[in-house]
Amino acid sequence: MSRFTFFTHLECAACGTKHSIRLRNVCERCGKSLAARYDLAGARRALDRRQPSREGLWRWPALLPARSEKEIVTLGEGGTPLLDSPPLAEMLGVRHVWIKEEGLNPTGSFKSRGLAAAVTMAKALGAKHVGLPTAGNAGGALAAYAARAGLQATIVAPKDTPQANLIEIREAGARLILVEGTIADAAARFRRERERKDIFDLSTLREPYRVEGKKTMGYEIAEQLGWRLPSVIIYPCGGGTGILGMWKAFEEMRSLGWIRVRFPRMIAAQAKSCAPLVAAMRDGTEDSAAPRHPRTFASGLRVPKPFADWWILRILRASEGAAIAVGDAAMRRAIRTLTRATGVFFCPEGAACWPAAQQLKLGRKDDVVIFNTAAGQKYLDVL
Repeated sequence: MSRFTFFTHLECAACGTKHSIRLRNVCERCGKSLAARYDLAGARRALDRRQPSREGLWRWPALLPARSEKEIVTLGEGGTPLLDSPPLAEMLGVRHVWIKEEGLNPTGSFKSRGLAAAVTMAKALGAKHVGLPTAGNAGGALAAYAARAGLQATIVAPKDTPQANLIEIREAGARLILVEGTIADAAARFRRERERKDIFDLSTLREPYRVEGKKTMGYEIAEQLGWRLPSVIIYPCGGGTGILGMWKAFEEMRSLGWIRVRFPRMIAAQAKSCAPLVAAMRDGTEDSAAPRHPRTFASGLRVPKPFADWWILRILRASEGAAIAVGDAAMRRAIRTLTRATGVFFCPEGAACWPAAQQLKLGRKDDVVIFNTAAGQKYLDVL
């Protein structure tokens, strides 16, 4: 009988301390992010990349943490298209530009991936009430998946969060608390709520499974490109879970023997007024400092200090990548440029990838993937 999953344990991404599989947030030793680990040697012998068992995010369940079919909480997330765009390639002077169109996920953004995996495991491991602070799309996704799983949810968001996000949170039945300020202020309020009400924290990188949902983007890109990888991936970076997840996927696929190619240069696009990773890359520091006045209409990029900034920076440097700051005016222009050139209605965060790409030194042989992380329709009030 084949194993449903090769998930074996949790391990601290910073200090390497191993932890058993139970309801956990961060490392008991150093307080940093935990990562799910798998028996990749066993998986290499048992799995065939050409024979996935289903479609979407759960395409290879053996490489995800759910321990049985019955544990999976899904709304049909993942399996988004990788759209070739010759007009964008011509504008950049590269061989290919592909758009990973994450706006087609069930809640209209890439947050469906991470929250599907996180809610699956929270419920399976005994949580009854889950929550997080949000800049918008994560809150909408958590509300939807908590409703699907029959869990209570508490979500704290800044008052200027796009209305589409606030409406979907309320309509899905989650408890919504609004605060002045940024996601950092929402996080402070959420910590108080969490302690009062025994809420399991699903905040970005304060639990191990959102990364597992996001890593499926890396598996999909590799499969969609015939088990090759692009030379450059440009990703709008707030909390950074996607960069970490994709890099984890590349490492796993190399261990499985599924890819034998150089990993891409990872490029983090950030808002100019909220660019902690850009400053850290420039200054050569191992972590980042929050800017004093983080303001941008791209709500998903308004993350003053990512919790796992040290981990993101490590990957950017290992890949010979970069962090690039993009102004709001450039993002607004890029929404129109990209949407008219491709037919994909870009969200502000995804649009940040385009001016970031224009700042890179790229060659005729480069293959570039940019991410549209959410449907542009979710931002009508801020556009």
